[in-house]
Amino acid sequence: MTRIGLATIAREWGRIGCIGFGGPPAHIALLRDLCVTRRGWLTDREFEDGIAVTNLLPGPASTQLAILCAWRLRGTAGALVGGLCFIVPGLLLILALAVLFLADNAPAWVTGAAAGAGAAVPAVAAHAAWGLIPGSRQRIGAAKAARVRWVLYLLAGGVAAAVTGPWLVLVLIAAGLVEIAVRAPSGRRAAWPVVLALPAAGGGLGALAWVSAKVGALSYGGGFVIIPLMREDAVHTYGWMSDAQFLNAVALGQITPGPVVQTVAVVGYAAAGLGGGLLAAFVAFAPSFVMVIVGGPRLERLRDNDRAQAFLTGAGAAAIGAIAGSTLPLAWSLDRPWQFVLLGLAALWLLVLRRGVVTALVACGVIGAVIALF
Repeated sequence: MTRIGLATIAREWGRIGCIGFGGPPAHIALLRDLCVTRRGWLTDREFEDGIAVTNLLPGPASTQLAILCAWRLRGTAGALVGGLCFIVPGLLLILALAVLFLADNAPAWVTGAAAGAGAAVPAVAAHAAWGLIPGSRQRIGAAKAARVRWVLYLLAGGVAAAVTGPWLVLVLIAAGLVEIAVRAPSGRRAAWPVVLALPAAGGGLGALAWVSAKVGALSYGGGFVIIPLMREDAVHTYGWMSDAQFLNAVALGQITPGPVVQTVAVVGYAAAGLGGGLLAAFVAFAPSFVMVIVGGPRLERLRDNDRAQAFLTGAGAAAIGAIAGSTLPLAWSLDRPWQFVLLGLAALWLLVLRRGVVTALVACGVIGAVIALF
């Protein structure tokens, strides 16, 4: 393990946390440039192994990669400092924007910008799902039976996100366990915390922590799976925010640097103010720190663990379906005619022209602000 000063880790990981716009691809590129290309702290093989391992874990993969790289350089202290410095800049910014965009007496241009950016969110979700499909198809294999299972996992996740809501976690876990059973029918079955699929009794901070725990511990298939995981609880079960406000939360999670999972902080703010936002972020990110620090060297074995690979194959495919399925209720929640026009333009920009997500959200937000003013 190369020992690097904590001040250096804080500075470099904090820099990435400030400029890491664009989600996991941008975070991976910045971490590779820092740790492999410029500083030579890690080899290409070590970095690629880190990507493979974190993709097998639930939760925000790019955040876990940042924590893992810092852990390799300075152990537990490095993981804590690097992870926090990577997360905190975007977290502070998204909480500040949440105060502005969720205010009861927000200026007209602010509400217009929120409605404009929110209108693009269904297209962003569809774009995210489409981008995940090639890797998932490669993972499932070329056999006809495997392709059939893959389609069924996609459909199950899509239906769960579009219709059943709170039972999505059970669908994700079931898809993973089915794939394990198919690939290793005589192997020992793994136990999974399916109880997290259920809503928490009552409400308040306990319910907020419960919802955030589901996001941090059971979000397979990329950061965007938090949309179907959180929407039902945040909007319908507990009523912390409206559908329009949830769209705003997702948009803020995309236009700010750092991991998309920071969207949970906006939901926490809507539920219980700044304290709720900080609590939600802590609970959502804590599993990532625990898995990397406690798992340590044993994480490398996941690459060769057939059951872990099989579970992620099934659960990941269902998660992609869930992300795609979430576009329907998200689009249905739009309530202004001009928002559907912006949704169509965003879909053209992202799905046909294959341009950037941040650009689409910012442009739609600007158009929404202009419409609100005039």
